[in-house]
Amino acid sequence: MSTFGQYFRVTTYGESHCLSVGCIIDGCPPGMELTEADIQPQMTRRRPGQSAITTPRDEKDRVEIQSGTEFGVTLGTPIGLRVMNENQRPKDYGGSTMDLYPRPSHADWTYLEKYGVKASSGGGRSSARETIGRVAAGAIAEKYLRIAHGVEIVAFTASIGNEFLFPPTTTHPSASTNPEFLKMLDTITRDTVDGFQPVRCPNEEASTRMENLIADFRDRKDSIGGTVTCVIRNVPSGLGEPCFDKLEAMLAHSMLSIPATKAFEIGSGFGGCQVPGSVHNDPFIKAPAVPPSQSGVASTSSRPRLTTKTNNSGGIQGGITNGAPIYFSVGFKPPATIGQAQQTATYDENDGVLEAKGRHDPCVVPRAVPIVEAMAALVIMDSLLAQQARQSARSLLPPLKQTLPASETVVGGEKAVEKARENNKGVNGV
Repeated sequence: MSTFGQYFRVTTYGESHCLSVGCIIDGCPPGMELTEADIQPQMTRRRPGQSAITTPRDEKDRVEIQSGTEFGVTLGTPIGLRVMNENQRPKDYGGSTMDLYPRPSHADWTYLEKYGVKASSGGGRSSARETIGRVAAGAIAEKYLRIAHGVEIVAFTASIGNEFLFPPTTTHPSASTNPEFLKMLDTITRDTVDGFQPVRCPNEEASTRMENLIADFRDRKDSIGGTVTCVIRNVPSGLGEPCFDKLEAMLAHSMLSIPATKAFEIGSGFGGCQVPGSVHNDPFIKAPAVPPSQSGVASTSSRPRLTTKTNNSGGIQGGITNGAPIYFSVGFKPPATIGQAQQTATYDENDGVLEAKGRHDPCVVPRAVPIVEAMAALVIMDSLLAQQARQSARSLLPPLKQTLPASETVVGGEKAVEKARENNKGVNGV
């Protein structure tokens, strides 16, 4: 429906041309400093009218906190966020041929089939205006993640049409094997990404190619799609809920809920399917020391921390985070509403020609960057709170005997396994 998350629950509301859009957040930890200034930067990055290659709809997207805080501090009660629609123009859709036609590849027809009624203007609930609530909630989740664990989330435009930041090659069918790509994931920042406006592709030459391609489709009253890549750094290990709520499954769920998405891949993705296991496997190595503020929910364990020499897994194994950076890509289709005449059918099943009116993006990818970041933050926040609840409950029990002494397990072979089994008797039901 319209709610995402179990522990950090976000319910969004609003349509493309209604009075306001926003969300209710339940489960935000109390005692965190929070004002509109913490949320507005991401809202501004998402808003329309940013450049000549985005929709000219002029919305400031000013967020207002309606509840859940007092004197700039979260109370632990539901947080209400509202953004007024100041530049809605439903008249663009009324009294024209657009009343007669479901737009090709749009949600007009499917919403009507599902509900028996649909919003008469814009995309209604399927409009990208709905994502305002997601971005606002994501900004709050991200602040907590950053303060509590040093989590960093950065997304950027990786491709527009057939123009790529890191084109697939025979040597590197997946960007995950490209050292330059992996180096960039370690250092990329939002300031760097936003320095390459309006496309948000962090390479001057590639960004220019992509901008020219979008402008070409815009001038032809057409549209084009592309991909967004996102990296999440300093994620605590142990997050994820097997079997059906594996972290990559929740990331896929969240990303594919964004309007216009059509694809999701994590780590090596489809390119990783073309290499043997001997190349694809991620060997474990001892991890460098982690500052206490970033040590994560499993920091109470006495076992040595490990990391991986490579990261084809994208930071997740068995549906659980391993402490390495998480990275994934999301594919966005070309926007459905275009100005070209299209041969299609009316709602009453007659053939005809539709020439859509209104203000629309020729490519949604540059504006999707903060939306991807927001949904990533919501997934990590929800998973973190779930793990913290588990760890808190476990901490009230008597400590277990040490079952897998690292030095003996690695060196002692069968004797170590036998000793571990002996230690486990009467403890874990072995």
